[in-house]
Amino acid sequence: MSEDNNDIRTGRHCVFMMHVHLVFVTKYRRGVFTKEILDDLRPIFASVCKDFESELVEFDGEDDHVHLLVNYPPKV
Repeated sequence: MSEDNNDIRTGRHCVFMMHVHLVFVTKYRRGVFTKEILDDLRPIFASVCKDFESELVEFDGEDDHVHLLVNYPPKV
């Protein structure tokens, strides 16, 4: 394995690189997310990921949905 790949994480007995793409959609696809709300959601999602020992890699959204790319350990 090459040492230049920083995405690969290691545990005591495992080596892993697991990502999940989450999409949260509003009911009936109503446009409720403004730029201010999206700016407030970013640290909230990052805090939740930190509680689960995960990493919020990317966060983006539009007025009716939010995208998250999360890197997480196998125990989650």
